[in-house]
Amino acid sequence: MKPAHGPEAQEVANAASWAAQPERSNAWALRLMSVIALAAGRRLARVVLHLIAVYYVLFSPRQRRASRRYVERVLGRSGNWIDGYRHVLCFASTVLDRVYLLREQTDWLDLRISGSQHVDDCLAHGQGAILMGAHIGSFEALRATGRDRPDLDITMLMFPDNARLINEALAAIAPNAKPQIIALGRPEAMLQVRDKLASGGLVGVLADRTLPVESVRANTLWLPFFGKPAPFSDAPFRLAELLRQRIIFMVALYAGGPVYDARFEPLADFSERLRDPAQREARVLAAMQAYVAKLEALCRESPYNWFNFHDYWHEDTPA
Repeated sequence: MKPAHGPEAQEVANAASWAAQPERSNAWALRLMSVIALAAGRRLARVVLHLIAVYYVLFSPRQRRASRRYVERVLGRSGNWIDGYRHVLCFASTVLDRVYLLREQTDWLDLRISGSQHVDDCLAHGQGAILMGAHIGSFEALRATGRDRPDLDITMLMFPDNARLINEALAAIAPNAKPQIIALGRPEAMLQVRDKLASGGLVGVLADRTLPVESVRANTLWLPFFGKPAPFSDAPFRLAELLRQRIIFMVALYAGGPVYDARFEPLADFSERLRDPAQREARVLAAMQAYVAKLEALCRESPYNWFNFHDYWHEDTPA
């Protein structure tokens, strides 16, 4: 574990140039899938997904290289064309299903939920909580767990450019979808988060990407991830520590066909105020390490559900 500095700090700074690319690609893919989904229906659209997956494996060398490196780490063997195809197909399947989930067309959905009592416990005590996830599985399937729960008030934290891209895509696909989003990097963002949690709301964040953060309190730590250090921001964890919140890990793994496996598990508890700065730092680090360990375990369990198709370990960054 080490904070980013020197060449590594430059690597993190370089992240600004590609940070918006995954969301821009996701927004484009969502629009494409919406056309296919609404024109063909889910059964026929899933057939078309195979052609789309083949196309991306053949003609997206950067994403193919990133996928191969990840697959080799998670499976412990050399990656091949079939692995890349299965990886992209899994991602395309969740994007397709996202269209139907956003439009609340869920008759086909087999959603299996475990651990929801941890969220209920926070709500029962009038407390909010930070729901922390990653770019693994489907966030829209997670949102579907609350479709019959009007008491669930979930707001997502996003960077402004990403929030704009997502909102534009949603407006085109599901005009009635009104996701609650707080844009980070603005002076009022922290107050909005504090007020949402104080009112018993839930704040969600995907913490597996390192993006430029203006706060001097935020650091990028390089933590072991599949045997090689990878950058993780401590900003979401420091937010939980500052606001004295519990963190619940959330994920909805795509299990094939209509099946999604949604899980909620306690990750860290910052509700008790610690006066010793060293103890606070140790608790933040322990929470980050628990997050990375959970993420690695989930990737091993369901390897093709990981959707970071970029140079995650910064292996292509010049020394």
